[in-house]
Amino acid sequence: MSIVIVGGNERMEDQYKNICNEYGYKAKVFTKERGGLRKKIGSPDLLIFFTDTVSHKMLISASQEAKKNKVPIAHVHSGSASALHKVLSDRLVKA
Repeated sequence: MSIVIVGGNERMEDQYKNICNEYGYKAKVFTKERGGLRKKIGSPDLLIFFTDTVSHKMLISASQEAKKNKVPIAHVHSGSASALHKVLSDRLVKA
């Protein structure tokens, strides 16, 4: 099971990945646009946007790719570790 995180803080990339591992997910984290984001997203089980730090351009391109592949999207205002824990724990409860 995989998750793609778009936005967030660069220095927390490893922490985001570790948190996802705790819940049994493999994570890809894109804090900055590094070209070809659409191709790198793939088809994850969940796409998480940290809306406080994501650029509008990244949001649009990733959203379009997610809709095309029918990937669920979670919009989270804060890019904190506790916000990520909440999204993942809520996802487990719903599943």
